[in-house]
Amino acid sequence: MERFLGTWLVSAVALAFSAWLLGTHMDIGVAGDTAGGRIVTLLIVALVFTLINAIVGPIVKLLSLPFIIVTLGLALLVINALLLLLTERITESFGVAFVIDGFWWAMLASVVISISQTVVTALVGGRD
Repeated sequence: MERFLGTWLVSAVALAFSAWLLGTHMDIGVAGDTAGGRIVTLLIVALVFTLINAIVGPIVKLLSLPFIIVTLGLALLVINALLLLLTERITESFGVAFVIDGFWWAMLASVVISISQTVVTALVGGRD
């Protein structure tokens, strides 16, 4: 449980940084929200993102393993972008404001999120 909470918070920081860096191309929350409202929205999006990466991600990556090997890992960028777009769709169905401006922005966001997660995990202490 502790590992899940750590992953969830690291994902929240990475998503927030990615949304800040990409500006209007990736937005979490509504412009009129208070800071507390945006934080709650961010935590909900990060929760959905963490659950998708924990449940759906490994299954998709296992089924795509031959394609990942043939493309020398570049297919992982596409898979991560699709998982981010899936997060957008699921949060949208719950009425949570999370928007990405298309597949290519999702690709860029997935790269930024991966790098951010690595940096934040290194700064706060690695997993055991």
